Amino acid sequence: MDIIDVSIIVAYIVLSVGIGIWISRKASKGLDDYFLGGKTIKWYFLGLSNGSGMFDVSGTSWMIGVLFLYGVKSFMFMWLWPIWNQIFVMMFLAVWIRRSKVMTGSEWILTRFGNDKAGKASHIIVAIFAIISTIGFIAYFFEGIGKFITIILPWDLALHYGDLVVLTSERSYALIIIFLTTIYTVKGGMFSVVATEVVQYLIMIVASVLIAGYAFINYTDIQINSVITEEWKNVFFGWQFETQWSEKFQTFNALIDSEGYKMFGAFIGMTLFKGFFASVAGPTPSYDLQRILSTKSVKEAAYMSGFTNLILFIPRYLLITGIVVIALINLAPELNANTGLTGADLELLMPKVVNLYLPVGIKGLLLAGLLAAFMSGFSAFVNAGPAYIVNDIYKKYFKPVATNAHYIKVSQISSFIVVGLGVFMGFFADSINSLTLWITSALYGGYVAANFLKWIWWRFNGWGYFWGMFAGLIVASLQFALGQAKGSLAEGSFLYELAQVQA
Repeated sequence: MDIIDVSIIVAYIVLSVGIGIWISRKASKGLDDYFLGGKTIKWYFLGLSNGSGMFDVSGTSWMIGVLFLYGVKSFMFMWLWPIWNQIFVMMFLAVWIRRSKVMTGSEWILTRFGNDKAGKASHIIVAIFAIISTIGFIAYFFEGIGKFITIILPWDLALHYGDLVVLTSERSYALIIIFLTTIYTVKGGMFSVVATEVVQYLIMIVASVLIAGYAFINYTDIQINSVITEEWKNVFFGWQFETQWSEKFQTFNALIDSEGYKMFGAFIGMTLFKGFFASVAGPTPSYDLQRILSTKSVKEAAYMSGFTNLILFIPRYLLITGIVVIALINLAPELNANTGLTGADLELLMPKVVNLYLPVGIKGLLLAGLLAAFMSGFSAFVNAGPAYIVNDIYKKYFKPVATNAHYIKVSQISSFIVVGLGVFMGFFADSINSLTLWITSALYGGYVAANFLKWIWWRFNGWGYFWGMFAGLIVASLQFALGQAKGSLAEGSFLYELAQVQA
């Protein structure tokens, strides 16, 4: 890698960590300052922070692979992450949530079900869900950043003990980046997270525009059309997925058949159905909800939610389409020659394009932007998850009276524990795709039903909510364990078939 690119990346890392640590002094007053920024941060900064947190490397790598393989109609896959969510929140939920003046989603559920035994059971299950989902997302980030950095940077950081590989190079890189991000996040709380995420978002904007511009200037429609078919460009689809690729790219058609989305109309119908209900169910107990509760007023909560969608999708898709155009022209023949091609191979398209086909300067800026995407998404979860451990479990049930300094110290320790558990889970994940499907289908699938009903069915009580969430968490945890062990299960057995089910 050229010295210019390395300098850009190092400068970005120093800037991010420096800003995070410098501003951390504001978070020392109490839990409200540490987790919600004292409710003093302007709504547009919170919106930038929220959008920045959703612009992650793992998700972007997955979306690039999906667009490359399935073509333009792959945008429908985005319903796995309910894209109407922020609109529903802006129009309906943000005002109600912010008016409660609570710190977490667990506290908010008490305003719905009361403070009796059923309400407290609901309170606990929301806290448990928040902690598990945070650990799952940290594993998701861990899996993505390691694969990305290993292909880009030339140094082999694998750790050996004799002939035994203790840590692969991608794990080592992931641990280093996670450590640096965790330091400023844990030290500064919400103030550090928002300040660094605003800077990181600006860097991501520059990187996205540069990569889209580079692809537009350097590649022609003739080159692109020599690789893709009219069906690849067709946004419309029927019940069955039509043949996407020409005969000379049969490997890609075979991969589509093997991934289980051949009945595309049925898949999209279920995805839309799930996306709609997930949107109505509202924000999960995570950083999105935390941003709503951090706004200055009810009105600003709605502004912030609407602003998030506006700033997220345009730059992200500029980056995705730019990378896919370059990959189609330069990497499609090579990938087609690999008869054992899997979905996991497509997750490496982005780092390969960055490493092999971008000029000096643009490569460094894009790498800084992608590191920013990782660090912003990761820090958002690291700051949000421990709030449920400290405020909703430790403070409420174990030590209700203590100093602010004590609670902040417990928050910092909790953050390191959550990160450690997420990294541990990441060691056992097959791929980004397996974690994406587990989070969006199994984990969030179990969340949707109970949280949809809590808004619209007046007879839905705290015990119904508790058992609905509890059942969803048990099934999601079982599905992840079976999914990772399916290689050792007998094909055709009940457990093997169960491992294939995503929701």
